[in-house]
Amino acid sequence: MGLAEVSGILWKERELLELLLFKLEEEQLVLASGRTRWLAHATREVEFVMEQIRSTEVLRAVEVDTVAAELGLEPGPSLGAIADAAPEPWSELFRTHRDAFLTLTAEIQDLADANRDLLNAGSRALRETLLGLDQPLDTYTARGKNTAASAGGSRAHFVDEAL
Repeated sequence: MGLAEVSGILWKERELLELLLFKLEEEQLVLASGRTRWLAHATREVEFVMEQIRSTEVLRAVEVDTVAAELGLEPGPSLGAIADAAPEPWSELFRTHRDAFLTLTAEIQDLADANRDLLNAGSRALRETLLGLDQPLDTYTARGKNTAASAGGSRAHFVDEAL
């Protein structure tokens, strides 16, 4: 029966979405810790899971079209439409899948947005640091004179500010 195959694929997709959520959290921990050495690995793992999800989505689309024809639905129906047309207990199972997908995708979107914000903040901080490297630092000679002030140049200031 096609409903069983679709449900099996949906379970697989849910597992992959939970794995993606986990990998995004790992990526966030790497970003937050400042240990950028592992960022490429964490990002590669996220991309690998995303590719598995894409492959599973193709399989799901094929099976869903088969089930749609059996249930008298147009090709490419939503999960809600399948749940409405499917007999019990499948109807309830597909509603449960739908609710789980909505929850997981909201969590994934929130975490991806937070990671993007962390990446942007890190990129901005790095850019500001690199821009400041060409200016002379406010240092002192062995006699205690300020090198920037004695050279007549502008004095660089470091500001320690909590965000």
